[in-house]
Amino acid sequence: MANTITLARIPLLIVIVILLYVGSPTVQLITAGLVLVLILLDSLDGIVARHRQEVGLLGSKLDIAVDRIIELVLWVVYAHLNLISVAIPIIVIIRGGLVDTIRGFSLVYGETSFGMMRTKWGRRLVASSFMRTTYGLSKAIAFTTLAATLGLQGLWPGQGADAVWTVAVVMSWIAAALCIIRGAPVLLEAPSFLKDLDTKVEQQSTQ
Repeated sequence: MANTITLARIPLLIVIVILLYVGSPTVQLITAGLVLVLILLDSLDGIVARHRQEVGLLGSKLDIAVDRIIELVLWVVYAHLNLISVAIPIIVIIRGGLVDTIRGFSLVYGETSFGMMRTKWGRRLVASSFMRTTYGLSKAIAFTTLAATLGLQGLWPGQGADAVWTVAVVMSWIAAALCIIRGAPVLLEAPSFLKDLDTKVEQQSTQ
């Protein structure tokens, strides 16, 4: 059930993207609510997984993959709609590609993505509840207000729409900054974490 909820976010994402491009201003404003639902489903699948004891490696990796797809698609779409700078999706894509590749090797060491962090400051920046919640909230506010901005610009252009847009842009840059801050420890610790990678892989292949 939890994995079904996770995967259901993909078709909802596609609907949202279509509505952002072809919907009327009213529909675009309503789409902001759908974006919020899309985000809340990420919490729901985790709650369901724990309640039904469906927590596992497949579910966790699937959840991460879908989260990344949604994040990247929305950043690219909002940049294409001229709501944010194209620099933001570029930052997120580069950071995500590097960090996700490094984290992918954590399984070789029998570690979780967060468990691979070796320093206290690294764990605090990457895995602490405060940082994860702050990053998640900044993205949620940015994604929702950007969609609302699109509708407001068509319905009530002027200071009201501009004010919401300002909030959306500020939150987008905050999210981009947190993206870099949370990714930096992973990149800085990567050389020491991966230095004996080939040896570890050879040992596992002979077992």
